[in-house]
Amino acid sequence: MANLEKIKIWIASIRPRTLPAAAAPVIIGLALAFHETKIHIFIAAITVITALLIQIGTNLANDYFDFVKGADTEKRIGPTRSVQAGLVKKNEMLAAFLITFALAIILGVFLIIRGGYPILIIGFFAIIFGILYTAGPAPIGYIGLGDIFVFIFFGFIAVAGTYYLQTLKINYIALIAGIAPGLFSTAILTANNIRDIKADKESGKKTLIVRFGYNFGIAEYIFCVTVASLVPVILVLITKSHYFSLIAVLTIIMAVKPIKLIISRPDPRLLIPVLGITSQMLLGYSFLFSIGWIIKI
Repeated sequence: MANLEKIKIWIASIRPRTLPAAAAPVIIGLALAFHETKIHIFIAAITVITALLIQIGTNLANDYFDFVKGADTEKRIGPTRSVQAGLVKKNEMLAAFLITFALAIILGVFLIIRGGYPILIIGFFAIIFGILYTAGPAPIGYIGLGDIFVFIFFGFIAVAGTYYLQTLKINYIALIAGIAPGLFSTAILTANNIRDIKADKESGKKTLIVRFGYNFGIAEYIFCVTVASLVPVILVLITKSHYFSLIAVLTIIMAVKPIKLIISRPDPRLLIPVLGITSQMLLGYSFLFSIGWIIKI
């Protein structure tokens, strides 16, 4: 029973609700490559697993460094952080994120063999920035650059990188398609930062929401989910095909509830579900868009 509880703690520590941010752009990248080449199943599988490992490693590193820096306190409103809550020892979390990144590096070797130096560079910076998000003298997430980092790495780079691993080429369609998952992932971060605005202020964590206020957070969230949902329209206008991908625009319907909730300015605890709903939007969009793109008309 004790082992089962420990497993549950570690599952919670990897923050499952954030994992679609890693998987979704890979799914989209594979869909874009479907009509361009025969899909390399092994490379596709390794790409998904490596992306998830980097996301998990980043989450575990955040748990560790947020505790070390004192950003996680008993006043925290969001999901429990394992080290801060005393559920996992600090050294255990340190070992966990180092091992996770090590596994990502080992699997990444197969991707580097396939894609060469571009993939090596992408993988290197993905891991380094994953650590520096909350580590170092000026953590990315503490100085308001987290949104940009998330948009670029979970958008352009993840989609175009996946597409490149399959086709060994890159095009502007892959870059435009990367806008959607990048914005949805940024919306997930925005929901998190809106919820934690008070705690972040007290801990000196200067997210964009802390810098520019709650109303900016509302505008950023609405902008991200709206523009992301409309990306298929842009792609269809450019390609004059893939009309079924427009079904992904319906994802915007899922945004109604979280937008109303955010605008109502409720108790921060009531905003916890917004992160989960936004994550579901990202995953739902990636599947709808990918299926629609593959059904080429």
